[in-house]
Amino acid sequence: MEIYTDLDDITEPFTKPHVTIGNFDGVHLGHQYLFSEVVSRAYRNQGTSVAITFNPHPLQVVRPEAGIKLISTCDQKRELIEHAGIDVLIIIPFTKQFATTPAARFVDEILLKKIGMQELVVGYDYCFGKGREGDTDFLREQGRLKGFPVTVVEPYHVGDVIASSSEIRRLVKEGNMRAVRRLLGRYYQIRGEVQMGKQRGAAELGFPTANLHISGEDLCPRHGVYVSQVVYGGKCYGGVLNIGVNPTFAADGDNAPCITVETFIFDFNEDIYGKPIKVNLLRFLRDEKKFSGPDELVAQISEYVRQARQVLAAADAELRLSCEEKFNR
Repeated sequence: MEIYTDLDDITEPFTKPHVTIGNFDGVHLGHQYLFSEVVSRAYRNQGTSVAITFNPHPLQVVRPEAGIKLISTCDQKRELIEHAGIDVLIIIPFTKQFATTPAARFVDEILLKKIGMQELVVGYDYCFGKGREGDTDFLREQGRLKGFPVTVVEPYHVGDVIASSSEIRRLVKEGNMRAVRRLLGRYYQIRGEVQMGKQRGAAELGFPTANLHISGEDLCPRHGVYVSQVVYGGKCYGGVLNIGVNPTFAADGDNAPCITVETFIFDFNEDIYGKPIKVNLLRFLRDEKKFSGPDELVAQISEYVRQARQVLAAADAELRLSCEEKFNR
């Protein structure tokens, strides 16, 4: 897949471009269905499948007070779009100035002149341009006037639920990871570099943990304990993850304790400080709880490990498939 992060780097139109536009946060099953439409149409017409997205998310620029949290990082989104078979990905830097671009100008100068678009495929609820004027009715009219077909893809349902980024955010905040997986088509994943923590896990509890940082723009799941699958060095390991403020060891009077992600990795003994890992969240076990002290906490962690191993054993075949690289991007 070719990737462009600056429109000036596109020096000539692509070959018969079939284009889709969107934020694609999470690259859920609805997005994947949209990409399959673009890819199949481009293939039938010996053309190029093109996806256009934005970084940062437009709402982070035009409505920062909304505090939108992202399901996937830009890097993860890029990997997932490549896996969907798209030929060209254009990531447009989204700024306050760009947000003032009228929708008709975007169509004329970027879609038609710069990219050479021959066909446009968009989701049923997509809007773009100044004041969100570029809705599906506008695009259909532009297509009629300027000679390009516009296909609007209807909502993608999983059962009676529409696969949407907003619904996935809601489910992640609830800790409903099984429902999240049904809409994403994969496990919800946290990724990052392992950081040095307070090292209580190994020294005081006998359960060494890999610690990750949740940034302010990332979607933070419900605080508590999860069964997890850790991807590191091309291999997968079971684990138990706790996300929250670690109330058992939090200092009294700490009004704003730091959110931490701590994962005890099963059958693993490597120094991975500073190394990147990916952690898939399989199932929520329970809310975070303050224990009377280390002994009670150790006993409870042992119980979490027992429960997690049961879950992992029951899903063994599925987990072997999910550990393939294509499912862990």
